[in-house]
Formats: sequence, structure tokens, C-alpha cells
Amino acid sequence: MTSFPTVAAPEGRQNQPGTNQSVTTWNMDPVIELKELRKAFGAFKVLDGVTCRIPRGGVTALMGPSGTGKSVSLRHIVGLLMPDAGDIVVDGKSVPRLREKEILELRRSIGMLFQDGALFSSMNLYDNVAFPLRQHTKQSEGQIRETVIARLSEVGLAGAEKRMPNELSGGMRKRAGFARALVMEPKILLVDEPDSGLDPVRTTLLCDLIKEIATKYQATVVVVTHNVVAVQRMADYVGILYKGKMRHFGTREEIERSPDEFVHQFFTADSEGPLGMD
Repeated sequence: MTSFPTVAAPEGRQNQPGTNQSVTTWNMDPVIELKELRKAFGAFKVLDGVTCRIPRGGVTALMGPSGTGKSVSLRHIVGLLMPDAGDIVVDGKSVPRLREKEILELRRSIGMLFQDGALFSSMNLYDNVAFPLRQHTKQSEGQIRETVIARLSEVGLAGAEKRMPNELSGGMRKRAGFARALVMEPKILLVDEPDSGLDPVRTTLLCDLIKEIATKYQATVVVVTHNVVAVQRMADYVGILYKGKMRHFGTREEIERSPDEFVHQFFTADSEGPLGMD
């Protein structure tokens, strides 16, 4: 894989308004903004005023202990969940204020890779990847085939198009889901725990692929992960969620230098610190 430079922090950093946590943002044109985002399921408060601005381009990793709202945040971005309070702005549009037709249009412009690839079990690999093009475009089958074969080749699955999902390994299913997420050439790609269930070598290969795709398509990629090594390898920006709030958001280098005791503990996987087994 090609080596890509780290995205440097833009000029004009300033403290994130509306929070007393250690959060950093910049005077820039963010592609995604979470504004005092709140979401509860019954009595369980998952998001409690999450605020951050995700820069356009590069790879942003969302980290934090289990149950802190990382995947819930992704689902708000794509309009699969609506907030109890606050706002989500994607490419200048407030998602909660969009009509149903506009939300469907938004989803067509965003690629999403779920943990298991979310492939249709009754379709072979080719038809799974072709599905969004057949559903949302008027391309001919010849054009669709050209795109599908190209995307499968990019993720290392050339020649596997006739295989069924149950014939694929976990890593292959993830890469197939990745290929399907890319066929519409989205400018925003949301990836939920891509390393789940993968061995270290395949995790490394997938991280390199995510970084390469982000650069090739000039896409903004938001990745939910617990894997610190993966984040160190692919992320330009990192947000750490804790107890329903964005504890810290900044470049990877800023996270690594953070004086915040919790951020340091989580990012170094240290047993000493405020985060325990509770």
C-alpha cells in the first residue's frame, strides 16, 4: 500500500464552545457537525451533549469505552436515528430538519460499512455490490459490471464475484461490504468497527485500505473503533467519547500529547486511571 502523509491541523485552533471538556476544533469548513447532541433509550442516556466538528477529508476515528455512543453517533449522521435534542449538520444540511425524501437522498451520498458487512445472504458477491447501482441509478448492466469489477479489484476480491456470503471469511465479507459502500463514490464514508473479528495482519491491511480509499476518492471517512494501534496507523483526527460527551477531539498527535488523565489512559490502554471495570 502507498504511504500517505498525515493531515496537518489547520490554522486558527480554538476551544470547542459549549463544553468544559478537553475538546479542540478549528476555524474550517466541517463536513459533519454534532451540536449538543442528546439521545436516550429509556432511562439510559447515551449521548449527553456531544459536540464536535469533523473536518472535510482524511480519516476521523471515534473511540471510547463500550456503550458511550460511538455507533449511535454514526446512525445519527446518516439519519437512521433522530436526536432527542441538539442538531446534526451534514454538508451544510440539518439532518433532523430534512424531509423523508431528502434523508433518502442524503443516504445515497454516504457510504456505510457495518460491522459484518451486512451482505444479502441470498445474493452472490457480484449482485451484493451491484445492488446500490441497480437501486439508485439508471446505469446499463455493462456500466454496472465495469464499476463492480473495479471496486472488487480495489478491495482484493477480483475473481470472487460468484461466491455467496456464507462462502466468505469474515475479512472477505468486510471487504465486500467496503466495495458495496464505494460503488456510488460517496464523499462521506462511515465505517463501524472494521477490525471486529479480524486478526492483526488483516486489521493492518484493512486500515491501509481505508487510508488509501480516503485519499483516492478525496472522501471524509469516519471510523468507529476500539483499536488504538489501528487508529495510530490510519487516523488523521481522533474523537474520544466518555459518559455521553466528547472528552477530546483533535489531531492524532494532539490526542497522543493530551494531559487529560482519561484520554491518556484510554489511548495507551493503561490499567491505571479513571476508567475501571464498572
